[in-house]
Amino acid sequence: MNPAVVRREHADDIPRSYTASATHGGIVWACGQVPRRPDGTVPRSIEEQVIVTIDNLEAVLRDAGASLASLLKLTVFLADLDEFDAYDAAYRARLAGAPLPPRTTVEVARFRGGKRIEIDAVAAVS
Repeated sequence: MNPAVVRREHADDIPRSYTASATHGGIVWACGQVPRRPDGTVPRSIEEQVIVTIDNLEAVLRDAGASLASLLKLTVFLADLDEFDAYDAAYRARLAGAPLPPRTTVEVARFRGGKRIEIDAVAAVS
């Protein structure tokens, strides 16, 4: 028997052309999360952006029955690889206590609205 794909909408109910996550066979794929706070603002520093982005990712995973501890793979998009060390330090601090998953980090161009990071993830459902 093939279980159905479960798609979850975004918590803020803003219509988008994609869902927040999709779950199938005990795996959840989370869409790319950015450093937008609930009030719509974006932090200035890369360190703060990392924290807000991971907070947003954690909320999507929790809604799907997963957690940061169940991450299987992350893909991180940075606007500037020169910020890698600051990003990595904030990333490690925010994920302290959780196993660090396999990760790919790439530099991209043209984020909108002051954003300098986006993270998408694959995780096991608890």
